[in-house]
Amino acid sequence: MVAEIQQPGILDGSAIILVGPRYPENIGASARIAFNFGINQLIVVTNENYDKERMLKMATHKAAHLIHDMEIHRDTADAVAPFQFIIGTTARQGRHRVLEQTPREIMAELAPLAGNNRVALMFGPENTGLTNRDLDFCQFMSTIPTADFSSLNLAQAVAIHCYELAQATSSYNTANISASDYANSHQLEGMFGHIEEALITTTYLEEDNSLYWMRNIRQFLSRVKLKKKEASMIRGICRKFLWHYGVNGRKNNEPDAETGETLKKL
Repeated sequence: MVAEIQQPGILDGSAIILVGPRYPENIGASARIAFNFGINQLIVVTNENYDKERMLKMATHKAAHLIHDMEIHRDTADAVAPFQFIIGTTARQGRHRVLEQTPREIMAELAPLAGNNRVALMFGPENTGLTNRDLDFCQFMSTIPTADFSSLNLAQAVAIHCYELAQATSSYNTANISASDYANSHQLEGMFGHIEEALITTTYLEEDNSLYWMRNIRQFLSRVKLKKKEASMIRGICRKFLWHYGVNGRKNNEPDAETGETLKKL
């Protein structure tokens, strides 16, 4: 039985991101599942050239367009760049990872945001899952509750997350939805880069331990859900610190190369 398709439009900005999938059949099955629940974009991070016919066979003709239009990226940072909220899936619980939530808990929190923000559900390779670096891009981490044997097929994991997202957003519609004010991943990564550079320059961080502390900073700011203006403000503060230390500095009123904003005295 084919699942009921989610209300048209509400998940138009959502996507499935598969990082390093091993089998083309799982890509095709993920496309079919995504389309069943109203998600119309599939992104794959890989250096491989997958057999298209094997993908299309599992996608079936109804979801074939997701395979034909599939985005391919070599780096996770490029794949997640346009998304405001990224859910990383993991079965592992590391000491310094953000608190994992169930898919249902996460989707309930995201439901009011899904209509005017780009949301990505990100899944790692079948044998290893997402790396810590991949998870650094995520504002949420999802763990599917299982019994002692915590191993699910990639397509099964995709189906559970898509179903929960569709169910959580079923009572929302696209009427009167304004443009998002939240920073996307590209803007956040620019901000994190400036934060790290400023903290190392001011000797708050040492280069050999910056990865550990920046991961904690990322987790804290991810919980805040920064707006575009707030991320830009933090970048401006960091640039001001760097300017005083003579590093990549710009004089007041000189526009930033990326944002076009001027650096003002605080």
